[in-house]
Amino acid sequence: MDKLIIDPEFRDKIPPLMEEEFTLLEENILSDGAVFSPLIVWDNTILDGHNRYEIIQKHPELTYAVQKLAFDNRYEAISWICKHQLGRRNLTPQQKKYLIGQRYEAEKQVHGGDRKSAGKSTDKICPLISSHQTRASIAQESKVSEGFVQNAANYAKGVDAAEEILPGIKQEILTGAIKPPETAVAAVAKAGPEERPKLAAALKTTKDGRAKKSEKPQPVYHKTPPLTSKRAEIQKIAEISAEMERPKSPVTEDSMLHSLEGEVVSFIELCDHFFREYPRLLSDDHYKQEVIRTMQTLKQYIVTIEGGTAE
Repeated sequence: MDKLIIDPEFRDKIPPLMEEEFTLLEENILSDGAVFSPLIVWDNTILDGHNRYEIIQKHPELTYAVQKLAFDNRYEAISWICKHQLGRRNLTPQQKKYLIGQRYEAEKQVHGGDRKSAGKSTDKICPLISSHQTRASIAQESKVSEGFVQNAANYAKGVDAAEEILPGIKQEILTGAIKPPETAVAAVAKAGPEERPKLAAALKTTKDGRAKKSEKPQPVYHKTPPLTSKRAEIQKIAEISAEMERPKSPVTEDSMLHSLEGEVVSFIELCDHFFREYPRLLSDDHYKQEVIRTMQTLKQYIVTIEGGTAE
């Protein structure tokens, strides 16, 4: 069987396990004498099964199977990885948001929503579909709002930008070891190169400037340890109950501003979608005047906020 390829970008979409879980997985596989769950690959590149493949490399006597999937381009592959991982039940809220954001960005590339970074790619790209349609589809599947999907994309970009500056912070954020405001995370990606190091470092500090206490990220690529006994199961239930009873973080002006920004982007992209699908809305004078009349309501609202008066 051909040697399989590990793509760092694909691998890094998958929430990592902890050392203990990896060890237990290895012990179970060695006990079985084989890897029963197939490794899922695209063009010999692993999409799911990185941990199992690492164990196989350490123990070449193990037998295993490979399931091949077909995609037109790597963005489709990334979208599949994110959807597959979102089916896991042990994701933290941060991991879920990150995966939804990554999936949205990948599917925008698949559908031609943003070709800037894909312009030099030789991968096949599907016919154009608006960002609004992509976002609406993901929101419906994930049972969240379109604004959440847009915010998730900004959050995911911020996490990746912070990781480039401070390796290891991604795992701290996504596992909940540190819990910086989502707006602060997103701000890292939006900032210029000179400002990013300061903003990334601030994610690890409290409001009074002290360093946040966090557990040192585990070096192995995994997350929540599996339950191995009845006592552990009861303990896990107790932890979940305690978490549900813990007071939620208050909604702040910054979080509302971030949500508002996402909704404005959603509205603009929705209008662009309408104008593309129904070009007479702008080419026909009657419809165009009605569009302008409708938009005047927004203009009036902005003037009111500014404290001025409409012309």
